[in-house]
Amino acid sequence: MHANFVPAVYHVPSCLIYSNEMTLNKQIGQRLRSARLAHKYSLSELASRTRTLSKSRISNYEQGIRRMGIEEAQELSEALEGVTPAYLLCLDDTSPLAEDEWQLIQRYRMTDERGRELIQHVAENEGKYVVKRTPDVDSPEVT
Repeated sequence: MHANFVPAVYHVPSCLIYSNEMTLNKQIGQRLRSARLAHKYSLSELASRTRTLSKSRISNYEQGIRRMGIEEAQELSEALEGVTPAYLLCLDDTSPLAEDEWQLIQRYRMTDERGRELIQHVAENEGKYVVKRTPDVDSPEVT
């Protein structure tokens, strides 16, 4: 999933401005499908990660046949770990994580305690470096 960060002061989410060709239901369905595929879940796998939603219900949401409600968006966001209900419902255009960030989280979760400590140690030490970009130069300057 690619992040699409947009200043949110008076921003109208793009999903709320839709043409006759693309209904809001379909746009919501596309977001759900993209999030599911970014996690590499099948419909069955995603359904099994929810408390009440079936594979066919999720498929209906993805196809734009049905529109999920707030409760369903909350349940799906919990199953998709990191995707907000507001993002799924096209109320917010900001994706919380980029695809490489999702992959890092998945790898972190698959490792044992020793591996997690090592990852946290590296992140803490590397976090001390700040990448600054200058407007005239394409290459970053590390300080």
